[in-house]
Amino acid sequence: MIHSIIKTQQSFSIVHGMPEPENDRDVVWLDVAAPTVEESAMLRQRFGIDTGSKNSSVTEDDSFLYMRSYLLTLDANEVPCFGHVTFVLGQQVVATLNNEEGFHQFSIALQRLNRKQANAQSPKEVLRVLLQVANDSADTAIDRIADELERSAKEISEISDGYNAQGKEMGVTDLLGTMRSLNETEELISKCVEAQLSLARAVRYLGGEVDNVTEAELQAVVNELAGDVVGVKEHAYFEHEKVRYLQNAVTNILNIKQNQIVKVFTIITAVFLPPTLVGTFYGMNFAVMPELSWQHGFIYSMMLTLGAALLPLAYIKKKGWLR
Repeated sequence: MIHSIIKTQQSFSIVHGMPEPENDRDVVWLDVAAPTVEESAMLRQRFGIDTGSKNSSVTEDDSFLYMRSYLLTLDANEVPCFGHVTFVLGQQVVATLNNEEGFHQFSIALQRLNRKQANAQSPKEVLRVLLQVANDSADTAIDRIADELERSAKEISEISDGYNAQGKEMGVTDLLGTMRSLNETEELISKCVEAQLSLARAVRYLGGEVDNVTEAELQAVVNELAGDVVGVKEHAYFEHEKVRYLQNAVTNILNIKQNQIVKVFTIITAVFLPPTLVGTFYGMNFAVMPELSWQHGFIYSMMLTLGAALLPLAYIKKKGWLR
């Protein structure tokens, strides 16, 4: 699928498919998604653009510079998604190539081009706008991930308090679900960092194509864009560190809860071990057991058993092991 963005005297307009051959000079941006064999052949014939896969992240030929990037955006369900996009920079036209029709990274680029037409008078300026849109989309997606982390932090706080809204104690099972969610978020944030590094490389190569003398104004905005990309990357790093902190917090809570469970069973064992020993004595088949003939022998044995249980319990409490 090809969308051609054509510049007229008044505005930028979109043509679904390839434009008429006489309008090729007015094309400033070709948005190509999962091109067919016929579309790829037409792009090569009319514009000289090669849609084939490249062995390197940055390649160039006599007419175009190809920059393959790994980008981040939000899908139709507001879920972060990733896609590989190749930016193609030429003297007359810019193209974006991707192999996924559902990856709509530059859906708002046309509106931005129309709003600030003075900033999109050359292919380099158009590419700068496209890279800015990609960076803004990544920033929005990372903000969405940050919101999810805030909710995870609240869940962890509730688990650390020990009880949920229904008054039921939250245990290891609740923590395992939270840990699994954090692990998925860590992987997602790692991909976000990778995407920003890839985008920063594309911005850096664009800056290398700009003439500092004749295109000083464009160089300034490209440098500003490079700073914005670094800022979003630092935001992703910060969220990654936050995920690590939450993972450590969950691990510590998990260890504490497991230790508490082991402590409870240890105390139960310590309390019931002496009564078990008393019961073992009275379960022996001796010929002479005076307590059997006592009037209150049963009460005596029960009191002895109770005392054998309370003594270790009192010792454990005195040591503060019940806290």
